[in-house]
Amino acid sequence: MRALTYTDYGDPSVLRVTEQPEPHAGPGQVRIAVRAAAVNPIDWKIRRGLFDETSPLAFPAIPGTDAAGVVDEVGSGVAGVSVGDEVFGSGQSASAQYAVLDHYTVKPAELTWEQASGLPVTSETAMRALRLLGVTTGQTLLIEGAAGGVGSAAAQFAVANGITVIGTASDRNQDYLRSLGVLPTTYGAGLRERVAQLAPQGVDAVFDTAGSGSLPELIEIAGDPGRVVSIADFSAPQHGARVTSAMSDEPAYDALPQAADLAREGRFTVAIDSEYPLDAGAKAHERSEGGHVRGKIVLTV
Repeated sequence: MRALTYTDYGDPSVLRVTEQPEPHAGPGQVRIAVRAAAVNPIDWKIRRGLFDETSPLAFPAIPGTDAAGVVDEVGSGVAGVSVGDEVFGSGQSASAQYAVLDHYTVKPAELTWEQASGLPVTSETAMRALRLLGVTTGQTLLIEGAAGGVGSAAAQFAVANGITVIGTASDRNQDYLRSLGVLPTTYGAGLRERVAQLAPQGVDAVFDTAGSGSLPELIEIAGDPGRVVSIADFSAPQHGARVTSAMSDEPAYDALPQAADLAREGRFTVAIDSEYPLDAGAKAHERSEGGHVRGKIVLTV
């Protein structure tokens, strides 16, 4: 099969499309013929070797965890999904013609292949953070970096549950946040005052997806570091706040079918920042590393 691969850690130039052996579904897994695969920040961080001490790779490596496609092989113990079904989910080595998924659900017709491929990591991360924050109906949540993949997923889950959401984003993304039911504001100096105007009663929790150095101010806005969770600022514990990852906290893979159900109801969508063919995988990774992405970067297969 054709796959995006690299044989050593490095910048996007190490990526090449090569022929690789096809993977096969094991117990509880499904294999899909990939139609689209998302590029997430974790993909280029792994490719650059940022986790080589704790999780060294076996080369050649195929990046990517998220994909959408048609099931063509079902492992033992799989229920509710059959060969020929359209699904999306997460696994390993997704940037290829075929990928094996560990966590998956049926793709809603309301989402394109590209949109569906962008759901797994963002929706799981968003749901995990919301649970750690414990925000409930009637409360107010501030999301730093609400226009990105995880931020917009968290915003939509929260709005669907009757939570008021204030989200920071650049000027060009303000209308996008409004379309999600979010009260938008810009990031940067003076955020506390701007949030106070939007929520005079204060906010109940803060979710930092940006890691832009604003954590001290976010804690001030929350009034308690225990009410702040970050996925991007690893200094958070030094301030009494919390960093969450799928390795440190209970994963929320049930977010996948929840997102799919909301999409069927017209209450969940995925913005696509850019699309690239598999052969242009290096350009997709370069785009992801550049930051300031609205929505998802996707490889089409």
